[in-house]
Amino acid sequence: MIMEKIRVGIIGAAGYTAGDLLRILIHHPNVEIVTLQSQSQAGKKVSTVHTDLIGDSEFAFSATIKSDDLDVVFLCKGHGKSLRLIESSPDLLNIKVIDLSQDYRLQGNHDFVYGLPEINRAQIKSATHIANPGCFATGIQLGILPAIKASFIDGDIHVSGITGSTGAGQSFSTTSHFSWRTNNASVYKPFVHQHLNEIGESCVLLDDQWNGRINFVPYRGAFSRGIITTSYFATEVSDEDLRVAYEEAYESHPFTYVSDHNPDLKMVVNTNKAIVYPKVIGGQGMVISVIDNLLKGASGQAVQNMNLLFNLDEKTGLNLKASAF
Repeated sequence: MIMEKIRVGIIGAAGYTAGDLLRILIHHPNVEIVTLQSQSQAGKKVSTVHTDLIGDSEFAFSATIKSDDLDVVFLCKGHGKSLRLIESSPDLLNIKVIDLSQDYRLQGNHDFVYGLPEINRAQIKSATHIANPGCFATGIQLGILPAIKASFIDGDIHVSGITGSTGAGQSFSTTSHFSWRTNNASVYKPFVHQHLNEIGESCVLLDDQWNGRINFVPYRGAFSRGIITTSYFATEVSDEDLRVAYEEAYESHPFTYVSDHNPDLKMVVNTNKAIVYPKVIGGQGMVISVIDNLLKGASGQAVQNMNLLFNLDEKTGLNLKASAF
């Protein structure tokens, strides 16, 4: 039996996350791309903006989108814009929606399901609207949630993480300029990063007795893509018990792997993989996690969620090659 293609639209199709979505969806065996909306690039061929897609796509950007023509729409607009879009075009909610902004990630007066498959797979499968997690939120949560669920953490969690320049989006800013970013590093939003709120909700979901604080210091890195985070916390469990908890947590999840050695970014860049390395050293639990911020941290995870929404194998279209060198 041949399955009908999933008719897909992307709103805000000219940015970084939309570009990676296109690179996946063009080759997805169950997808028909119907509409790519971008007000700023309307009428232009996709390959004039996402130049690496020359020869792969003859699509042109459109100024508008008709939800009646679609099975699912990906919202790739900036934070705050998805909420305003749906308020002005509520008909979009008549189809499946995967929002890559932060607008619906927190619990509230909406029916969006938080799209971290490693904790919400069953809910995602039965949902209509998905709030895709943030990039730092994905990396940090995959590093700490098994320990939270097992009640292995005593007190606060301390996290440091470094992200590539694509994490800042495509719009120009001083701190994304090559001459500023290269051979440089800086801290930003220490202890107040916006992803902490969604992480906190997941922690309470898995252990409503945990009342610690997550002390997170993010860094800007001098590379284009990838996130590496290191989380540490006091614990009374053994190294073996911590590792077993992580292996059991992720044994049925096809993209998250527990490593027995210290991982590096090139193991995951350009893939939808997450690699976590749990270790207990002198009464401190430490977990290193690495993801690609644009894939497992955004567009790859969005396609993973689409696969779950349409009852496809979770890995469909996502067998991507890492940049080993």
